[in-house]
Parts: sequence; C-alpha cells; structure tokens
Amino acid sequence: MQFVAKARYIRTSHFKMRPLVDVVRGKSVAYALNWLSSCSLKKAIPIKKMIESAAANAKSLQNLDSNQLVIKDIRVDQGPKSRYFKPGAMGRANLYNKRTAHMRVIVEPITAKEAGGTKG
Repeated sequence: MQFVAKARYIRTSHFKMRPLVDVVRGKSVAYALNWLSSCSLKKAIPIKKMIESAAANAKSLQNLDSNQLVIKDIRVDQGPKSRYFKPGAMGRANLYNKRTAHMRVIVEPITAKEAGGTKG
C-alpha cells in the first residue's frame, strides 16, 4: 500500500528544491529525515515536513514506523509564478518572478526482499 502527502504553493523555486529531493529519492524515511535534519538549508524544511506527513499517514492508517518505510517517489513540480516590477536603471521597470513549487511524496512499506538486500 502506498501513502501520499502533497504540498502546493511552496514559496521556494522548484529549481532549488530538486537537488535535495534527488538525494532522498529511493532511501528509507528514517535516513531521509536524519539527512534533512542535518542539512542547514532553508529549502530542506518543506521537504522534511512532507516526508514526516507521509510517514504520519502510514502510521495512522496501518501503524507503520518510519523505519519500515521507503520513499518510492518524490516530485517537485513548478507552481504559479508571481510577477512584479521594481525600479531599474534610467527610469525603467525591471520584471521579477517569484517562483513557487508543488511537491508530492509517496512512501510504501519495505518488502522482505528489499530488507534482505539492504543488510548485506
């Protein structure tokens, strides 16, 4: 069974979040939470919260611990852009884009085959 958590309109660019997401994709939930806790970047906070939310969904529905879960899929997609103008040189106006992101996390229980392969 898969457990999903979603977040929309995160006020961070999806370009900046994707390298962190690529590191934790396919890892266990406990490893991902420990790695993101030690990461001192502000953009790691929403990723950590989403993984915790998906693990909490698994715990409430099937009483699974975070050590028994693996991140099957984690995606960060582009959200809407907020466009605004600021004054530029020689009386011109410069256009700026404030980007947002949508994120989706899917976790699933570790099967006996996967658990046996990670120990050796």
